[in-house]
Amino acid sequence: MADFPDIVEASLRARFVSLGVAADDVEEVFIRGAGAGGQKINKTSSTVRLRHLPTGVEARCQRERNQSVNRLLAWTELANKLEWRKQESANAAQAARELAKRQKRQKSRGQKARMIAAKRHRAGHKAARGRVSGDE
Repeated sequence: MADFPDIVEASLRARFVSLGVAADDVEEVFIRGAGAGGQKINKTSSTVRLRHLPTGVEARCQRERNQSVNRLLAWTELANKLEWRKQESANAAQAARELAKRQKRQKSRGQKARMIAAKRHRAGHKAARGRVSGDE
């Protein structure tokens, strides 16, 4: 089993461990940057792209000219994205539980009375329609 690169600090490693991410699950690629910067950006592979293989979450960083700084920033960004994704799934599950709870709870007396009144009102409209003349 591979370990996280030395550039990844202890607090960041702890974040990955709490997320259940192993270093083997992350693909790290160094590529040449794009955009402004001229000859320097075109000749050096200072851009870092990380991909978490099980989820497909990707982090790409080319903010700095130094590859090691970009590497640390990319690892941090990947941890942030994975934490956000985990939090969103937890929030969605909680919202689904609350929705089911709201849908299953019993109506209050007031709600029932308003519902019955609305049904009687609607029944009155339908009863007033009657048959269309000429169809008999």
